[in-house]
Amino acid sequence: MDVLLTNDDGIRAAGLRALYAALREAGHTVHVVAPMRQQSGVGHSLTVFEPLRAMPFEETGFSGLGIYGTPTDCVKLALGSLLKKAPDIVMSGINLGPNVGPDILYSGTVGAATEAAHENLPSMAISYDGYPPVDLTEQARHAVALASAIDWSKLEPRRVVNLNYPALPLDQAKGLRVCPQTSAVWKNVYLERRDPRGDPYWWLEGEIPAHTINAGSDKDLLNRGYITLTPLCFEFTDQAGLKTLEDMNLG
Repeated sequence: MDVLLTNDDGIRAAGLRALYAALREAGHTVHVVAPMRQQSGVGHSLTVFEPLRAMPFEETGFSGLGIYGTPTDCVKLALGSLLKKAPDIVMSGINLGPNVGPDILYSGTVGAATEAAHENLPSMAISYDGYPPVDLTEQARHAVALASAIDWSKLEPRRVVNLNYPALPLDQAKGLRVCPQTSAVWKNVYLERRDPRGDPYWWLEGEIPAHTINAGSDKDLLNRGYITLTPLCFEFTDQAGLKTLEDMNLG
C-alpha cells in the first residue's frame, strides 16, 4: 500500500512513530505529513489566515514532513500539493486518548481522517485509550494488518473506519468488536484557577457519565477491554426533519 500517515499529537508523537515503523516493517510506502505541534481537540479546523510552513524530518529510521498547521491542513496540503499521486489509504494516529462517541466531533485525529474520506479515499482513525506514552508497537502492527484485511470496496463512499484500542497490552484485549458509537455526551467540568496576577482562568476536565453509555457501544466495549471498530459517515442532513420542515409549507 501507498500510505499517507498523519495524526493530531504531532510528528514527534510515539503513536505516529509506532505506526510508521509497523507500516515500513510490513513493506508499505509511507508519506508522513503531520502537525509540528500538539493539535488535540481541533476537530476539522483549517488554517485560512496564515500561510502553512513545513519542516522536514530526516532521522535514522524515520522520514516525514512537519506542518505548522492542523491535522486537516496536513491532509489537504498532502493531497492537493505534496504527493504526486493519491495514496491508497490515509491513516491518522495512533492517538493517545480514545476517540469514541462525542469525541469524534472534537478529535483532530478523526478530523484528518474525515478530510481524506471527503476525497473518497480509504481512511482510518486509530486511537489508544490511555495518555502516558507507552510502547504501541503491537497495536500499530495490528492496525496495519487490519487496514490490509478490510475490503474497502465494500464500504460506502466517504466513510472513516474508527479504531480504538483499550488501555491494555494487546494480548490482554478481549478481541475486536464492530460496534456503533455511543450517544452519551460529556459532562463538562471547568476548574477555575488564578494566574500569578490573580486573574481567573479555566481548565477543562469532565467525564462521560457511566450510566449514560449505551450497552454495546464503542465507549462501553472499550471500557470493558475490547478493541472497537466503528464506521463513521458525515452526512448531517436530518431526513426526518427535512420532511417535517417541508410539510410546514414555510415558503
